[in-house]
Amino acid sequence: MRRYWRASGVLLVLLLIGCGTTKMTDSPRAATEMLLVSQAVDYAVAQIDFSHLSGQTVFLDSAPLESGVVDKGYLISSVRQQLLAHGALLQEDRGRATFVVELRSGAIGTDRHSMMVGTPAVSLPSVLPGIPTSIPEIALMKKSDQRGVAKIGVFAYNRITGRALWQSGTVESTSQLKDTWVFGAGPFTRGTIRQRPELAGEPLPNLPAALIGSNRPPELPTHRGVWNERFFPNDSPPPSPPKPATLVDAVSVPLLLGRPSSGKPK
Repeated sequence: MRRYWRASGVLLVLLLIGCGTTKMTDSPRAATEMLLVSQAVDYAVAQIDFSHLSGQTVFLDSAPLESGVVDKGYLISSVRQQLLAHGALLQEDRGRATFVVELRSGAIGTDRHSMMVGTPAVSLPSVLPGIPTSIPEIALMKKSDQRGVAKIGVFAYNRITGRALWQSGTVESTSQLKDTWVFGAGPFTRGTIRQRPELAGEPLPNLPAALIGSNRPPELPTHRGVWNERFFPNDSPPPSPPKPATLVDAVSVPLLLGRPSSGKPK
């Protein structure tokens, strides 16, 4: 009996040690949605060539962007970075800039499309009062596609004369994420915001693209991508070292001072 109580006490201590809770929270917006939107913005901004404004003082006018534009701050910062990467001299004061670049957005957001092969969930009239009757979803294959969409445009004009200098035209770009369930197994995830295909959040081995699709992003000028690391050297060249004195310098200095020279350096 003593051994029984001793073993029970040890078991109780172990159970008390193992008890605990973990608080789980979610952000107001899903990370997948934010990644889709920001990547679509990155792809759109990377297509804009600001080289026509290289070396010019520029003020970025973002007033046309409505207050409800999703990730407005991220878009403005990305365009400023792209301007600097092409050599533009950004000015915080509009009056100090020669050119004004106006930024607008036609669409920034996400879309979702779903498809299922099987029987959807169906609610039936209850046989007994207060007890609902329903048939659960029976899906042989289920597919969900999410897209991030960004459509932006910029143009530049001379602040003093009001004459147009350049316009980019409308630039559109998309990002994507595809989830697939087969006989209830999944989701098999692939898309531009994933480095490689995943199964329920775990990376999958390299499989044929015909089976799981491709994660390849669209063809873009990667050397101008805002997502790449890049070093910008200092614009001012280093001071050149002083030149050594020559025979011509030794003869010309006394002449400039108004004194005769013997023609021989001392």
